[in-house]
Amino acid sequence: MTRPETRTETSSPEAGSAGLAFAFRHCEELVREGDPDRYFATLFAPAAFRPHLYALSAFSLTVARVRGAASNPMAGEIRLQWWRDALQGEARGDVRANPVAAALENAIVGRRLGRQPFVDLIDARVFDLYDDPMPRVNDLEGYCGETASALIRLSGLVLADGAEPGGAAAAGHAGVAYGITGLLRALPWHARQGQVYLPGDLLRQNGVTREDIVSGRGGPGLVRACAELRALARRHLEAYEAARATIAPAARPAFLPVALVEPYLAVMERPGYDPLNSLIEIPRWRRLWRLWRAARKGL
Repeated sequence: MTRPETRTETSSPEAGSAGLAFAFRHCEELVREGDPDRYFATLFAPAAFRPHLYALSAFSLTVARVRGAASNPMAGEIRLQWWRDALQGEARGDVRANPVAAALENAIVGRRLGRQPFVDLIDARVFDLYDDPMPRVNDLEGYCGETASALIRLSGLVLADGAEPGGAAAAGHAGVAYGITGLLRALPWHARQGQVYLPGDLLRQNGVTREDIVSGRGGPGLVRACAELRALARRHLEAYEAARATIAPAARPAFLPVALVEPYLAVMERPGYDPLNSLIEIPRWRRLWRLWRAARKGL
């Protein structure tokens, strides 16, 4: 693979109309601002596929933001139902007026993607609307599987362009590793919003309550729980590495964001790490270098 280009091409057949071209540009900008790691990783994919890849990421990001856009859980449920209806052709009004929905529909039809994984992703995001902790570790893995893993798998299908992308197990493990790492990074923000993605069984084993998290109290038990989750993320990362050979070459760019998991986990293991207050970031140049190196090596 070559170095990334600075702009996404929108002159593919799928982006023929002015309205659709606008929808693709909107999705690209949404991902650039809201999910820069996926934005940069997508720049290493072939230009013809990027509009649809950004459409998938923009959909995922939009659904992830429903809690923040809704005044209460019921309002959030209604927003999520609109997306279900849009996917199933049951939404009222012109769905194409929503640029993310228009771009996503074009990606689904143009790349012959199944709709059920998108509905499953929406269903998983219902959890976001409420303040209960994730019940168990298995539930957390399932949540990451239906969100982060599904997005990787769907992106691989786009890139394979009708061929078999392989790597279904690899996508599962990669998404769980990426998802857990992302939730640990977002822990300070989620705690301030009253959200607890850390599994309840893991918290109880370490003597941590929901109130310890949302109040900002934290403590040694929370540090231990986060260390256990980092170990879980690494186990899934190792399983992904073991299954990497099953990924079709064309689908490999879909997995590029996973190259950032290990450096993010390493930042969390520095002395003085506070799960509820430490900002877990990597300089942009280093993120680009990691992505470039992974792309150059073909993962």
